[in-house]
Amino acid sequence: MCNASGMNTPSNASPGFLSAPTRFLFFTGKGGVGKTSLSTATAIALADAGRRVLLVSTDAASNLDEMLGVRLSNQPVPVPAVAGLQVLNIDPDAAAEAYRLRVLAQLGLDASDDERATVREQLSGACTTEIAAFDEFAALLAGDADYEHVIFDTAPTGHTLRLLSLPKAWSGFLAGNDRGASCLGPHSGLKMQEARFNAALAALSDPALTTVILVTRPDPRPMQEAARTAQELDALGLSNQRLVINGVFHASRPDDATARAIEAMGLEAIAGMPDALARLPRDEVPLRAFDTVGLSALRALLGRGPAPAAVPDAGKSPADLPAEPFGRLADELAAMGHGLIMVMGKGGVGKTTIAAALAVGLVQRGHSVHLTTTDPAAHVADTLNGSLPKLKVGRIDPRAETEAYIAKIMATRGKALDEPGRALLLEDLQSPCTEEVAVFHAFSRVVNEAKSAFVVLDTAPTGHSLLLMDATGAYHRQMMQQYEGWEGGEGGAHAMRIITPLMRLQDASMTHVILVTLPEVTPVSQAAALQEDLRRAKIEPWAWVINKSVAATGTTDPLLQARLAGEHRQTARIAGGLARRTFVLPWLAEPPVGVSALGALAAPDAV
Repeated sequence: MCNASGMNTPSNASPGFLSAPTRFLFFTGKGGVGKTSLSTATAIALADAGRRVLLVSTDAASNLDEMLGVRLSNQPVPVPAVAGLQVLNIDPDAAAEAYRLRVLAQLGLDASDDERATVREQLSGACTTEIAAFDEFAALLAGDADYEHVIFDTAPTGHTLRLLSLPKAWSGFLAGNDRGASCLGPHSGLKMQEARFNAALAALSDPALTTVILVTRPDPRPMQEAARTAQELDALGLSNQRLVINGVFHASRPDDATARAIEAMGLEAIAGMPDALARLPRDEVPLRAFDTVGLSALRALLGRGPAPAAVPDAGKSPADLPAEPFGRLADELAAMGHGLIMVMGKGGVGKTTIAAALAVGLVQRGHSVHLTTTDPAAHVADTLNGSLPKLKVGRIDPRAETEAYIAKIMATRGKALDEPGRALLLEDLQSPCTEEVAVFHAFSRVVNEAKSAFVVLDTAPTGHSLLLMDATGAYHRQMMQQYEGWEGGEGGAHAMRIITPLMRLQDASMTHVILVTLPEVTPVSQAAALQEDLRRAKIEPWAWVINKSVAATGTTDPLLQARLAGEHRQTARIAGGLARRTFVLPWLAEPPVGVSALGALAAPDAV
């Protein structure tokens, strides 16, 4: 590991963030950098030292249950064999229902059934789910729980920045608002939480209480994102930050080109890290030869225990997997003429690269394509790094969409109102939940485009995408209920003519979902869980892409060879029935950035 000055210390030394930890520790960063592994290992280390610790996941796609071997709940659950450690997953649906019940309780016993039904309907949207989950998060920060340390394993960066900005946003909204807030029910439902939100904001801003640990890999892309995050957190008042570079690799075979290239890329990224990161106190965690699943592996991750025994390699290698050339995926999609291609998966698996490569491949085959993203930390334009005729590049920008949505509502619904009415409407639209509604409307427009052209959608990491899908489902149910309520049998006829965004996503002739994963236990498990969630929504994934396969490079480095056993087990899982169709892409010494490199990846003869 290293300190801020870059001085090497033994790899089994304790990292700096364990020496004098604050009460609240936030682990954040781009998806796939190891936030869950590091936050969990930290929680175990503190509990082993005799502290009372709560580990909290704010990620809807968390795999803490798999890592720790416990069933997650929206109530603290003790972790066997780790005295003093409890784990909690903030379940957005459970939080939303609890929030509804608290608001309904304020109506009093004399409230009519119609009044209660109206409030419950007001509390059925995606913004209610967000504020309810945030309410639980705020309660932990406000000091309601009796723990010496509360460690947050957060969702990928964009979603986390949204979460950490909410205390300030809601405190500001409530400070000058004593009316309205209809999208969250009676305003008193929020006003009763104002003191808690203010306490949460104070805790986040206090460096004696809160530390944000920015996690990155030795790679320019996650480092750039971590640097932007550091600056945005500074603007929010969260100035107590540390940097952890996870997965630092040193080659042991000078004749292994793959190992040398991985080491050189890592060293170059560390040497050239942005100034916003270089000024932070820093730790480096070496790349380990084992998967970080189970207590022994998690203790060994931070050098606080022996490495777990190697598991025999009984899996199939990527060469044995019945995979097809990646270019053929672009061929078959092109033959469909139009449609929505949704590229989904855990953060950090390469969704943006796969989406951009498919978009370029479709343009090469003569089609017009709209390449866009729902990811708050979007990098589509950076990955493309150029332009092509017939290729439109866009982004669903939450801030811009919110401004446009507010302007539209004021121009339509507010047009007939007097000045006090317009002022009240505008005040309600300033609430943070408006952003969720605006983003859903933008997503719906993109889905609608796919009726007559190709739209390639690079989605946000799994948890954030599932929340958007929930909003899509809620809108579908609302529309169906609205038309079923019409009298004279007309409702059914009108409902048959309604095509909601969810129905387009369920249409296998129009929408093709591509699940992207790395050949590692966590991203494969999360891709499998995402697939089940999609199937419950009657959306069937069309293909899987296994990205960055080290086995496909033929490396002989001992540490990389040791990691291949885990890679083979994951490819065997996928081949054993998870994926209907599979494509494998090898790890590349030169990341495929730019139109030319992406086009080569998706060329008809590319493998």
